[in-house]
Amino acid sequence: MSIVQDYPLELLSQICAHIYSACLPPTETSLDPLIVTEHGAPAVSLPSTLPPSHWPEQDSRCTLASLCLVNHVWYEAAKPWLWRKLEVRLPRSWLSLVDEIAWDLEEETVDQVMEKTVKAATNAALRSASPNFVVDKVVEKELHATVIESIALPEESIPLELLSPVASREPSPRRLRTKSKSPARWELVRTISDAIQTVLDSKSPGIYVPVPRDPRPGRFVQHLDFNHFRTIGMRRSVDDGANSRFVTGDRVEAILKEMPNLTVFGATEYMDGALTFPVLKELLLRGAPSRGRGRPTRGRALIDTEEEDRERRRQCIELEALDFTGCVSAVFVNALVEFVNSNLLPSLEGMSDREALMRRFSASRLDETFSLPGLQRLGFTPYTYSIRSGISILTHLDLSGTRASPELLVALGESPTVRLQSLALSRCVRLTGASIRSFLVDSPVTAGLTELNLYGDMTFVCPLEEQDLKDIVSLAPCFLQGNLVYLDLSSASITLDVLDTCQPLKKLRSLGMSHIPDLPLKSVSNFIITKVPHIEVLTLVGTTSELDCGLRPGNTGTVAHRGTVRQSCVSLHSQLINPLCTAPFSFSILNPNFRKSQAPTYLRVVELSQVMLVGLGGGAGSWRTVKSKGGRGWYVDTSSGWVSQCGERACLQRDLEPDHPLRIELQALADANGNVSSGVGWHARKMEILHGRGMLGREDGLYGAVSFAYQG
Repeated sequence: MSIVQDYPLELLSQICAHIYSACLPPTETSLDPLIVTEHGAPAVSLPSTLPPSHWPEQDSRCTLASLCLVNHVWYEAAKPWLWRKLEVRLPRSWLSLVDEIAWDLEEETVDQVMEKTVKAATNAALRSASPNFVVDKVVEKELHATVIESIALPEESIPLELLSPVASREPSPRRLRTKSKSPARWELVRTISDAIQTVLDSKSPGIYVPVPRDPRPGRFVQHLDFNHFRTIGMRRSVDDGANSRFVTGDRVEAILKEMPNLTVFGATEYMDGALTFPVLKELLLRGAPSRGRGRPTRGRALIDTEEEDRERRRQCIELEALDFTGCVSAVFVNALVEFVNSNLLPSLEGMSDREALMRRFSASRLDETFSLPGLQRLGFTPYTYSIRSGISILTHLDLSGTRASPELLVALGESPTVRLQSLALSRCVRLTGASIRSFLVDSPVTAGLTELNLYGDMTFVCPLEEQDLKDIVSLAPCFLQGNLVYLDLSSASITLDVLDTCQPLKKLRSLGMSHIPDLPLKSVSNFIITKVPHIEVLTLVGTTSELDCGLRPGNTGTVAHRGTVRQSCVSLHSQLINPLCTAPFSFSILNPNFRKSQAPTYLRVVELSQVMLVGLGGGAGSWRTVKSKGGRGWYVDTSSGWVSQCGERACLQRDLEPDHPLRIELQALADANGNVSSGVGWHARKMEILHGRGMLGREDGLYGAVSFAYQG
């Protein structure tokens, strides 16, 4: 350890950076749940289910926390990475987080903080400039006074008639005041650092000035989400839940002000009551949005306060990812409406009521000066407003379950800079088949799509008709280029002609074809072999008459007969699993190095209805039933998976030995009978927004429940 202490801080910081990045999900995933048990060496190539492609997040956090306890040097190196990503899980931990990050002006005033920070900063600057690291007290006092003089501002002017006579007036001491009466702590530190640099440059140009030390860790936070936060099981009454909330708008606003480098934010329905108008301003008006014109307000004090907040937000970094999945409260919706009226709609001051009404509902009612240039990934449910104004580099968009209208797709399709990679429009009741078809075929915004989710069920049917589907699969650039890796067309009007018209999709890995009752199973099998041989996951819930277990709409009775369930299970194996997942028989006596034939496809996971899964029971051979935490379930080949071995490229291996670790892990998921985490499952219904992994990304917590557990 004595040798490590001699390492520079930059090298130790790089070591901590690798530890932090070890838990981040890779861009190329194996589609399987993360295996957290130890299985030897790490993965040497991707995709890989075993060994795992990345560490569990808890391992990285525990490692960084342990490094913080080694010595002061390791503490300074590991602390920024330990605070880089925050996931709020428990109410008490949230309150501790607020106490640690937010600035309580009642305990420590602005003057006290500035006095301490200036004193410590001047001492550190002179110590670094001295060859012997010895500080001259006289020089330090002079520098301290000079810095104080450059930072201090005069008090507000008082009318002369209110002053006492000149002879009786005594000079009042100059106070340490910043531009704002309640500035962010990081803003104070930056002001002091700039002032010391300016003073020293005037005396000795080129001198190094270390950044003043700030004990508050808010400046390190780049990721904040409430995915795992919930208050269930705390025995709180209805009155406590309504009047004694843990996550309030004031607390969220207080910590957001202390996070200038925040780029990722995720909210859920358990805290959407805290998403007030001031919180949305802190989130959406960071960086470039605050550099535009402001809405004039009455009163000098209000103008000064608004300008000070705008100046502070102008120094922050723009958000890159924003996920509002499940946020449905009236507080959030009203705050969003107020934000749109205040920032997206043009000012209506000075107009008559009729002119204001016509201006508000005109076609060009959006304020084109407002922009969110940094936002790349966006998830909204169930309300959304026009997002065309200024989102110029959007790559991931999830509007599932929203009231998105055809006009929104038209406006988005006209953007000259947006180029989507992942798009989710599932269960959007207001969209029409023509609008989706035009958006996918005619707009360059969707030309580079690799993930497309148009999921619908028997309640909210996909609006695409047969002709719309033919045009999309034969004319849409994303289909012609063949780069799709995720596709869900559940409940769409897919026919044999649509399957024949579809272009080959050699890169497709996950395909959703549920709720299509009139599609023959044999046609599905032929389509997979000829057009999408590399798919690994297929959903067939409520699809084909061969797998309906006698519960087709229109049939009498609601209970599946034993004979029909048995027939459906036999059809599944004989018409789908055996032709697609079994290698042709082959052998050679003369050639000992003879390689066995491979299965015609990569199919290894099939999502089925609950009735089918009950009928399959314990499965057949290596195929087992894996249930999610909710109502979904899959028929999984436990002897298949992505295995990475030293010296070899990762490949999909079939017929793994019964004692193979991967097969044991998958069989353990089957034996759990649904007693698993919310992150266990395949073919997600929700887009992974926060890390940018799209529809193939993996989430747990409340986001994982939406992705893999909820059946609707």
